[in-house]
Amino acid sequence: MKLTLPPWTAAAQRVLVALGAADDTTRLVGGAVRDALLGLPVSDVDFATRLVPAEVVARLEAAGVRAVPTGIAHGTVTAVSGGQTFEVTTLRRDVATDGRHAVVEFSDDWQEDASRRDFTINALYANPLSGVVTDFFGGLDDLAEHHVRFIGNPAQRIAEDHLRILRFFRFHARFGIGAPDAAGLAACAARANDLMALSRERVRGELLKLLGVTNPVPTVAVMLAHGILTPVLPEALDVDRLARVIAAEAAAAVEPSPLRRLASLLPADAKLLDGVARRLRLSNAERLRLVAMAATPGADPFAEAYYDGAAAAIDRRLLAGTDASALTGWTRPRFSLSGRDLIARGVPAGPEVSRELGRLEREWVAAGFPASPN
Repeated sequence: MKLTLPPWTAAAQRVLVALGAADDTTRLVGGAVRDALLGLPVSDVDFATRLVPAEVVARLEAAGVRAVPTGIAHGTVTAVSGGQTFEVTTLRRDVATDGRHAVVEFSDDWQEDASRRDFTINALYANPLSGVVTDFFGGLDDLAEHHVRFIGNPAQRIAEDHLRILRFFRFHARFGIGAPDAAGLAACAARANDLMALSRERVRGELLKLLGVTNPVPTVAVMLAHGILTPVLPEALDVDRLARVIAAEAAAAVEPSPLRRLASLLPADAKLLDGVARRLRLSNAERLRLVAMAATPGADPFAEAYYDGAAAAIDRRLLAGTDASALTGWTRPRFSLSGRDLIARGVPAGPEVSRELGRLEREWVAAGFPASPN
């Protein structure tokens, strides 16, 4: 099969010439090939090469391309050319793995490199000039059938990197149709406790990516039914609420929020949500937003948006199953009175100014933000 690629920019061509794309020394790999075959936008461009990292760096620099050793121990160099970035990784074989990290040796064997990847649809290579696709493990057929399948033995792939459990379900939610691959599902269920060995940051990243796909509901339902999330998110219960929130997001034309979708799986309890946020190492802003979702929406959506922020008001309404469309695109109005204005009106300087200003602001909000506050 040949992949139809858009013309490479001059910046990209400098990288391709430097790395020997014409003689098949360097190929496009992974998600870029998969997404191009599916007609999806390609955001990240990754190359695999037979060249060892030192030679990659030398060739790029000789061509006037900046070479950044982003993961040199694992063979990855980032080429920066004309404002574009390209990840270039030397072909590898695993020497040792512990489920979190791998020790690798460099290789010049394309199939050996493909065999250490996770899923068949991610182990596709393409010559960046001719577009000829190389497929060692049936990835093209799996892509056509919307089937996500581990390369080789699923349990072995999971033992190499435990995060592949969550990646299996994320890729199925994004690309799969129907039930997940039976062998992959069985291996993930058997080894779900391996997720506990991962850093919370890695778990958080995959979980939020999974919840960010267009419709993760069928996949999350399978995960809950097979206890996949129990080791890292035992509080997750309510997939039906997740489905309602996703439908409400679409109805209100609100941007999907993985964080809101996470909240939909959990009880509306501020203390519990705070604990989950800390366990998953959410940022402080994310933690506060998640905890705020436990509150019941107020009677006046605009007053709530004014005091707590539009995001909080929208989150609460979508989670409660009430209409949030009126808040879409809402901009917080500015209260125009100041303490100086009140002093000019005869209010004595001091604490009374603050109290009176607060009272007037509350009246202004309750009145629907009239153009001229009293």
